[in-house]
Amino acid sequence: MVGVSSVAARVDSDDQLARLLQIGVVLEEVVEARAHRHYQSLPADDRDDAIESLLEEASDESADHRRELEALIDDLDAESIPFEDVKALVAESYGQTGPEDFDGVLYDQLHGEETAYKFYDDVITAIEESDATFGVDRERLLATLRDIRE
Repeated sequence: MVGVSSVAARVDSDDQLARLLQIGVVLEEVVEARAHRHYQSLPADDRDDAIESLLEEASDESADHRRELEALIDDLDAESIPFEDVKALVAESYGQTGPEDFDGVLYDQLHGEETAYKFYDDVITAIEESDATFGVDRERLLATLRDIRE
């Protein structure tokens, strides 16, 4: 797994910040889509309320995180990067594994969540190490990212 340090050691502009937040949006979309796909792919005998609830919660949480990130991006004075470029970067940096690489849907879901956690941890560190002024309030930005990470 490649950390954000390969993307930016520090975040020095709204454009860099927007790019990182867009990566977060794509990571959340991946977690959300995999949760939905996992449940659909389970044989009827393996479906139960606990697994369904867990995967639904993961999907809903990722959708909420995506909306929070999009709100931050909207408040920035930054050039938007084409979705396909961000998606390719995410696939290259974070998409080295697929659902078939794990023994069971819950392990794959955990891996997606862990990847997102590490990404947010690295972004938070990069922002904290920067003295740049952003188009969004720094405390709001960091609080949102910390909440998502948790």
